[in-house]
Amino acid sequence: MQNDSMIDPRLRMLQLVARHGTVTAAAEALHYTPSAVSHQLRQLSADLGADLVVQQGRGVRLTAAAHTVLRHTEILHAQAERARAELATADEPAGPFTLCGFSTAATRLLPPAAAALRDRFPRVAVRVIEAEPVRCFDLLGAGDADLALVIPTADTPSAADRRFDQQPLLDDPLDLVVPADHPLAARSTVTLADTADEPWIVGRPGSTYYHLVLTMCMAAGFIPDIAHHADEWDTGSALVAHGFGIILVPRLARLHADWPVTRIPLHGEPAPVRRVLAVTRLGGRDHPTAAAALDAITATVQRLLPRRDGPPPAG
Repeated sequence: MQNDSMIDPRLRMLQLVARHGTVTAAAEALHYTPSAVSHQLRQLSADLGADLVVQQGRGVRLTAAAHTVLRHTEILHAQAERARAELATADEPAGPFTLCGFSTAATRLLPPAAAALRDRFPRVAVRVIEAEPVRCFDLLGAGDADLALVIPTADTPSAADRRFDQQPLLDDPLDLVVPADHPLAARSTVTLADTADEPWIVGRPGSTYYHLVLTMCMAAGFIPDIAHHADEWDTGSALVAHGFGIILVPRLARLHADWPVTRIPLHGEPAPVRRVLAVTRLGGRDHPTAAAALDAITATVQRLLPRRDGPPPAG
């Protein structure tokens, strides 16, 4: 569903310039050169008879005319998505359909959904892309993805952004992982506040996981003592197994079965969770392929997380 032949592609370029604030960043999201984007925007300005962007420092500033165009562009894109959805219901869906999501979603949720789409719609060419949340929104905005699973962050578009339909999919509980011989491993009840004096293993600064852990710990009343950085769950659990600290891992994540670690559900307030959203372009959720993908993802979630307070998975 990526190729939008109904609407002038230069309008999507203008949307991405508005989102990123620079032509260079918009060009990167579109896989174009900055000069190509600048040329297309100049042509669009000439065709409309109004200046759309003006240089301002290292970035650009959108004119009042550009904001008017963008307001109508949002409506046009939503209507185009709805039109494609209506057309697809009259015939068997065909063509490309791309799913994207952060690492855990790309591992646990998207492959089963892609397989379900492949089996149900043989004429649909399904593709999966692993990407951080900000990149997922860029892929959707550029028309390079059709459905994304993301964790909302301070850098992702707000729920009020009219380009996207953002719906809660699940709250993924965060479990504490400690060495198997750690005093907390024998406790029947553990809260996040009980870990205030522990060394922590978190993601690299600036990553979604890094911000998530810091936010959760601060909500529990402390700033974590960060001892090591690890982006992969296997790396983090290996460090835990060798006594270098503790980590939080989402319930959906699987850990290496051979590491001597204990995974503990956390209790109390705040109960750490990460909210996962299912995102499409506005109007795209009703497309039969997107609807089928969401059904498959929901079924997988119900299988992997049957109860909010259930035990963590083995491994």
